[in-house]
Amino acid sequence: MTYADDFTIGSEQELVTLIETVGFVPFFENEIAGFSLEEHIAPGCWYYDGDDGFWPAWEWKGPVIREARCAYGKFLRGKAMYISAKMFPDFANYRRDGYDFDARFDDGLASYQDRDLFELLDANAPVLSKQLKKIGGYGKNGRKGFDASLARLQKQCYVITGDFRYAVDKAGERYGWGVAQYTTPERFFGKKFRETVYKRTPEESYERVVKQLRKVLPGATKEQIEKILR
Repeated sequence: MTYADDFTIGSEQELVTLIETVGFVPFFENEIAGFSLEEHIAPGCWYYDGDDGFWPAWEWKGPVIREARCAYGKFLRGKAMYISAKMFPDFANYRRDGYDFDARFDDGLASYQDRDLFELLDANAPVLSKQLKKIGGYGKNGRKGFDASLARLQKQCYVITGDFRYAVDKAGERYGWGVAQYTTPERFFGKKFRETVYKRTPEESYERVVKQLRKVLPGATKEQIEKILR
């Protein structure tokens, strides 16, 4: 399967299969035509305008992450993307430039602000952003820069979304939007990820990622692919 094929995604399981087959599934439309769930979603599965109205593709996020054991986060120019367990170690190695977080900080490539948030998250993962802000003293009258640091840590693949959680009313019924529960790839994927993420050089990992994207995006140029990976 490639993104040039005529297909639609109408269920959680179909999305799981797509992630495992192509490796990279952006949630929203982007610079490369056809390269997103949004553009391949079946009618009624992006937004269902029924009696109550609901957003199936949003509701699928948690179950799909759990079923596919895939990475999910703001990896694509600040927008969300699913990445398969097979492709994520190479993607993470490239984005991390071969550094674990401690080494990145020791070499002066990460700020104290990012280090503090990473260490706080790592110590409490899996954790909701609301809980993380409270523990770390972030907020209107507290520490600043939470969202910016979290975005950088996701782009660098030190942090991913491991699930989505919902508020529950007195009757035990969930309500509202699912809230991201953050973790680290090392905690989410475990030993296998830790043993493979730095197996190759960052340059070798980058070429493997580009090769896979060129395979599943036959209509995209190498320049387009390289641009979205920056």
